[in-house]
Amino acid sequence: MLHEKTIAFIGAGSMAEAMISGIVAAGKVPSQQITVTNRTNSTRLQQLEADYKINGLSSQQLNLKNIDIIVLAMKPKDAEVALLSIKDSLLPSQLVLSVLAGISTTFMEQHLPEGQQVIRVMPNTSSMIGESATAISAGSYTTTDNMSLAKELLESIGEVYEIPEEQMDIFTGVAGSGPAYIYYLMEHMEATVKKFGLQEDMSRDIIAQTIVGAAKMIQQQNETPTTLRENVTSPNGTTAAGLAALEKSGGGKAISQAIKNAAKRSHEISSQLEGASKEKVQAV
Repeated sequence: MLHEKTIAFIGAGSMAEAMISGIVAAGKVPSQQITVTNRTNSTRLQQLEADYKINGLSSQQLNLKNIDIIVLAMKPKDAEVALLSIKDSLLPSQLVLSVLAGISTTFMEQHLPEGQQVIRVMPNTSSMIGESATAISAGSYTTTDNMSLAKELLESIGEVYEIPEEQMDIFTGVAGSGPAYIYYLMEHMEATVKKFGLQEDMSRDIIAQTIVGAAKMIQQQNETPTTLRENVTSPNGTTAAGLAALEKSGGGKAISQAIKNAAKRSHEISSQLEGASKEKVQAV
C-alpha cells in the first residue's frame, strides 16, 4: 500500500518541491516517510524540511536500503553521475522514477543493475496545487503492480496519463513546458491592461479567472476548442477583432512552434546524453 511506502527525492529543485508539496497536501504518504537530498545545498534542504515536515538529508546521509521509491529530480546533465552513484545501493524490489526531461528508460536501465524497475515521469509545476498533467512510461522490467503504485502516487499531484515512451517528447513540449507558455501569455495580457489603468491585482485575478473558466469549459463541455471558439466569436464583434490580430501576428504559429521546440529540445537532451554515454563505454 502506498501509505506504507518510503520515498526519497534525489535533487531538491523546483520540480521536487512541487511534487513534495502536492504529495504532502494529498496525505497519501505521511510526510515523515518522505526524504529529500542534494549534494551541497544544506540551506535548501533545511527550508524544505521546515516547510513540509519531511526529512532533509545530504546525499552522504541517505540510506537507500530504507527507501521504496526513489525519485530522480536533479538536472538532466547530472543524471548519469546520479544513476551510477546509486547503482550499487539498489535492491531489485525498489522502484526508480525519473522526472528528468529527455532521460529515457533505456538510459536509466543501462546505468542501473540489470532488471531494475524504472518509470519515466513528466509532471509539471502545477503539481504544487494538485493540478499537474503527468505522463508516465514504464521501463522494460517494471511490473504492473509498480505501475499502479506509481499512478496512485502521482494522482496525488493531478491527472496521470500512461503513454508510449516515444510520445514523451511531445508530451513534454505541451504539458511539461506548457504552464510557462500560459504564464508568458498572462504576462503580456497583464502588461497590456495595466496601460489602460486597470488595478494590477484585480487585472491578474481577472486574467487568471478567464483562463480557469476557459479550461473548465473544455473539461466539462462535450465540445472541441474550435467549436467553443466559434461559439463566442460573433461576426464583426470584439472577439473577432482580437482573433484577427492574433492571426495577423502569428499567434497560432507561435504556440505550435513553442511546443515543437520544447519537444525537439527534450529529444536533443536524450540523444546527447546517450551519445556521450556510448563514447565513454567505447573509450574504456
